[in-house]
Amino acid sequence: MDLFEYMRQTNQEKEAPLAARMRPATLEEVVGQEHILGKDKLLYRAIKADKLSSVLFYGPPGTGKTTLAKVIANTTSAQFMQINATVAGKKDMEQVVQKAKETFGMYGQRTILFIDEIHRFNKGQQDYLLPFVEDGTIVLIGATTENPYFEVNSALISRSAVFELKPLEKDAIKELCKRAVYDEKKGMGAYQAEIDEDALDFLAELSGGDARSALNAIELGILTQERSDDGKIHITLAVIQECIQKRNIRYDKDGDNHYDTISAFIKSMRGSDPDAAVYYLAKMLYAGESVTFIARRIMICASEDVGIADPNALQVAVAASLAVERVGMPEAQIILSNAAIYVATAPKSNACCNAIFAANEEIRKSGNLKIPPHLQDAHYKGAADLGRGTGYKYAHNYKNHYVKQQYLPYELTGKEFYTPSGNGYEVKVKEHLKKIKAEAQQEDTE
Repeated sequence: MDLFEYMRQTNQEKEAPLAARMRPATLEEVVGQEHILGKDKLLYRAIKADKLSSVLFYGPPGTGKTTLAKVIANTTSAQFMQINATVAGKKDMEQVVQKAKETFGMYGQRTILFIDEIHRFNKGQQDYLLPFVEDGTIVLIGATTENPYFEVNSALISRSAVFELKPLEKDAIKELCKRAVYDEKKGMGAYQAEIDEDALDFLAELSGGDARSALNAIELGILTQERSDDGKIHITLAVIQECIQKRNIRYDKDGDNHYDTISAFIKSMRGSDPDAAVYYLAKMLYAGESVTFIARRIMICASEDVGIADPNALQVAVAASLAVERVGMPEAQIILSNAAIYVATAPKSNACCNAIFAANEEIRKSGNLKIPPHLQDAHYKGAADLGRGTGYKYAHNYKNHYVKQQYLPYELTGKEFYTPSGNGYEVKVKEHLKKIKAEAQQEDTE
């Protein structure tokens, strides 16, 4: 590195955002993520021993994925290379692989390749890496905010260890913020700033475990706040409230948080908790989720979890689905709230769901059983000669519009798939079926 390159890099580091300057250089400086970085944990030992194999770091923004990669870069004896999947192409990877081969051939030195946002690579780009990861040409470190089991090729996952980074605890956020304010080397200690404890608490709460968000707020507060009479910059609760004006809702409509939220929404309706159902509904709407997607899930829940215990639930859900398409936001939120609360408070039964699943299983098990001849179509010439429809009893000609006859294939005589629950309207269904069957049995014996 010549003098000009050294000066360029030095100036770049000085002008870098606070969050970038505060990145730890060693494992000892890392705050949080003890579940994977505790001294007794595999990842900690592998980094310390410089024996790291391919890994995927998965977690929300600001939890330390790139930080860990930088720590590894500072501690490994391997050649460390980095690309970002948002801008890199196959040519960039070919150059990395070629250099890795040359470095290993000439010096016996491994190459660690850090790919940020690895989920942005398409299947072909990910497949290109496979043979070089497998034969050890490169040790892969992939970072992603998306669940890798959804977004990364299974072949790459099988060759890598997956480590999930979690949102930082409030105490960890507070420690990082203190370092940022008072550290003169990496932080903003030269500005002679002080931060109040209640401001720290508020920032730790509203950052949602995102260290980058918290550090950005600290930097903004210090750079924009005027000095007090004592010559210091005071970061008060009011200052932090100005810097973070709105709680950030972590919700990616293409990621696993999307599925977690909709799952919680459905389970809340199923669990007859209208308050939780409305909360998750509000969270999805706040994050910009499609009203038609939410309406579809309510319709499914109305069928799967309410069913005939309240036949009106599906009608309400379908009506809501049609209404939100015609009305749109913001009024659509009221319609969805109406439907979600109705489904949540309705009596529950999964009998219809169990019935179709049981029937599906029977079909898979017993195959194509013959339909009883008296149920077969008799509306064509020659049907009677084949015995089609012969002996069929027309239900409306009998008491209660019911007559006992074989409907299932004879091999399944007596088989039951639908068992009404003891909830809601299904109580009446159960009583009705019991009544008409009993009266038909009585007539047969008389």
